[in-house]
Amino acid sequence: MKFIIAYIAMVVGINWGFSVTAPFDTPMGPLPPMTFLVGLVFVIRDFAQRAVGHKVIPAMLVASVISYIMADPFVATASLVAFLGSELMDWAVYTFTKKPFHHRVLLSSIVGTPVDTFIFLPMIGFFSWPAALIMISSKMVAAILVWFWYKRDTATT
Repeated sequence: MKFIIAYIAMVVGINWGFSVTAPFDTPMGPLPPMTFLVGLVFVIRDFAQRAVGHKVIPAMLVASVISYIMADPFVATASLVAFLGSELMDWAVYTFTKKPFHHRVLLSSIVGTPVDTFIFLPMIGFFSWPAALIMISSKMVAAILVWFWYKRDTATT
């Protein structure tokens, strides 16, 4: 249950952050500060799914409803659309790949993170290549750290 609560809190917190922090200008376009902080949400979702199975999808919907109330409804709607596309792809890869947990985290992030980024940022009007690359990179760094951590643990056992 702790991963479900963490997942919901992260989604709401990130959506709230996108709602209240203005992007700063870069030579290549606007860069929302929250792009640096979104990295763990996909990995936390994988841990939540590992703990509760398919009940992670209702948690995504709960996070979206809370975000709609607490954050800018426009951001919450963009987040929901991005999550529906990316998280469902991420969930499918995680669910149907019969690999060890750390491989599923990495593979599901490789599939889901670009989709999320390329749906969400344009919908909120903040797409720029630096923002997209930072957002994808922050998500992938989290997945790679989990992959290395679990790979190291399985190599020593």
